[in-house]
Amino acid sequence: MLMPKRVKWRKTHLPSIKGVATRGNFVAFGDYGIQAVGRGYLSAQTIESARVTMVRALKKGSKIWIRVFPHHPWTKKPLEVRMGGGKGDPEKWIAHIKPGKVLFEFSGVDEETAKEIARLVGYKIPFEVRLIKRDEEMGV
Repeated sequence: MLMPKRVKWRKTHLPSIKGVATRGNFVAFGDYGIQAVGRGYLSAQTIESARVTMVRALKKGSKIWIRVFPHHPWTKKPLEVRMGGGKGDPEKWIAHIKPGKVLFEFSGVDEETAKEIARLVGYKIPFEVRLIKRDEEMGV
């Protein structure tokens, strides 16, 4: 499971997901990328399930790059606890995603297989994604 080794603060405010991604919005390493069209938060479990889906769909000789990392803690208070008493304990780690951010990249497959992989990974992600090729940016 992805999580930071060390953090300066145990509990933080949630990061803003307003606007569009200005960094990480193009394919830098592979031939194809899976790009966010919607916005939201991705948990470490969601990133891992999407990675497993990609690995199962890809053949040997293919390579995967994960371009997102869950840096922020998601806190939650226990069930049936009265109001007050401060902020809850960290429950999971999340990455904040803005439209245009490339989530995953891969290479070593043809375009039909890449479309199928993007469709399968799209089922795991809680917002809309699309497949992009190298040298293609999101025109938002």
